[in-house]
Amino acid sequence: MLSTASGKVAIVTGGSRGIGRATALRLADAGVRVIVNYQRAADAAAEVVAAIEGAGGEAVAARADAADATQLRALFDVAEQRFGGLDIFVHNAAGYVGGPIADAADADYEQVFALNSRATFLALRTAASRVRDGGRLIFVSSVATRMSPSGNGLYAASKSAGEQLVRVFAREMGPRGVTVNSVLPGPTDTEGFAASAAPVAWLAERTPLGRIGKPEDIAEVVGFLASERARWVTGQSIAVDGGLS
Repeated sequence: MLSTASGKVAIVTGGSRGIGRATALRLADAGVRVIVNYQRAADAAAEVVAAIEGAGGEAVAARADAADATQLRALFDVAEQRFGGLDIFVHNAAGYVGGPIADAADADYEQVFALNSRATFLALRTAASRVRDGGRLIFVSSVATRMSPSGNGLYAASKSAGEQLVRVFAREMGPRGVTVNSVLPGPTDTEGFAASAAPVAWLAERTPLGRIGKPEDIAEVVGFLASERARWVTGQSIAVDGGLS
């Protein structure tokens, strides 16, 4: 359980599936009231809300494109209007563009940086004036920023930019007791990862713990960072990859 979490309010972007879903459920299990953000997967978001409510928690689904400044502000409005404020913001929404750098089009670069680094900038900037003192801001990045795998240049660069924003923002938010951290998942068993045709067996063999991650593995670390137990952890990029990197 998260220390002193009961009654706190969280937004989880991309909260309808995969790591976002597991994170929403993990926070709700600790008594956090959760806004489950989604962009297109309304049914999946409703299922997450139903699971939380079925376990006695409080949650609401909220549609918003986290890369759009206007829609992002409206998402923060939901937290204030429904639950009175915001304590925890988990920025999990992201986009992926793969392929060799030499083959990448200008549009590929613009797309992935808009979905990852620009969206992270917008999220942190908005959170600066909306999260309550003592809050927790958590950016879900990727271990690709450490491993630099071929075919992931644009994706890794866009996520790395987000991590740098987090490090600086941690210093800027520190006087208010707000912690800001990045979590770097390794290969994780999600729908998106399955659709990528990544070599699962090969990756599992090269991971010291002998498997790829589960969304719940990542959610546990996010849950720790969202808790009072992590009050002395800020400005960090924490790999959660079973030792792969």
